[in-house]
Amino acid sequence: MNATAFNRWFGKGWLAMGFAFLYLPIIALVVFSFNDSPVPNAWRGFTLKWYYALAADHEMITAFVLSMKIAFFTACASVVLGLLAAFALVKYKRFTGRTLFSGMVNAPLVMPEVIVGLSLLLMLVSVQRALGFPERGSLTIWMGHLLLGMAYATVVIQARLQDLNPQLEEAALDLGARPWQVFHLITLPIISQSLLSAWLLTFTLSLDDVVLSAFLSGPGSTTMPLVIFSRARLGLNPSVNAVATVIVVVVAIGVVVASYLIARAERNRALEVAAANRAN
Repeated sequence: MNATAFNRWFGKGWLAMGFAFLYLPIIALVVFSFNDSPVPNAWRGFTLKWYYALAADHEMITAFVLSMKIAFFTACASVVLGLLAAFALVKYKRFTGRTLFSGMVNAPLVMPEVIVGLSLLLMLVSVQRALGFPERGSLTIWMGHLLLGMAYATVVIQARLQDLNPQLEEAALDLGARPWQVFHLITLPIISQSLLSAWLLTFTLSLDDVVLSAFLSGPGSTTMPLVIFSRARLGLNPSVNAVATVIVVVVAIGVVVASYLIARAERNRALEVAAANRAN
């Protein structure tokens, strides 16, 4: 075997081991969610009883619904605030406090979540003592997740805005379009894929967050990761595998749909560019 063939097969082997390391635990989790044995790692036969048990588990269902609500609103708000922050950092190179603003936006990315959660808890307790609002619950969890999600969304959207050709916007302005029309008709369609990517990223971060949720949760506002974590400390129940499988399926469907939408948008843009070149 020559060096080229060896390098090719060696690279494929490392890639296969990397994928196996990432995805074999997920596959094992899905398989054992259908295990008839109450012991999570001992196979005794196929069954759906853990899914039936999950359907009757009101605590897990309530926590799952709460987590989905918080993740949805966190993703939406993070994309809006991240877009505004990224637009300010990219389009306005100089303004008073720009360095401080950029540092504060990126601080949650490098700061440990324990420190962020503790600081938010202290601030919210002080505000609650002074104003009587807000009490710890779903709102405070959403605020903590929003702080972290906005930082990630800003980075994703800012990277796309920096690659945007400014001549497109300048040409639209020269043709008489107003600034809001330029943003709506030119900028927004071009960066739509980054907005979708930022939404999916922040949704996932919010859905599986444990540290911030543990600091900011209150009575009656326990998220799904906290329920799973508390049960795991007492010994895993196969119903946890069932809820994890449901989450994997939901996320997989979301990724497939998002990939299809992104691919279709790229294809449509390529067709529009080709049509414009033919017209010229």
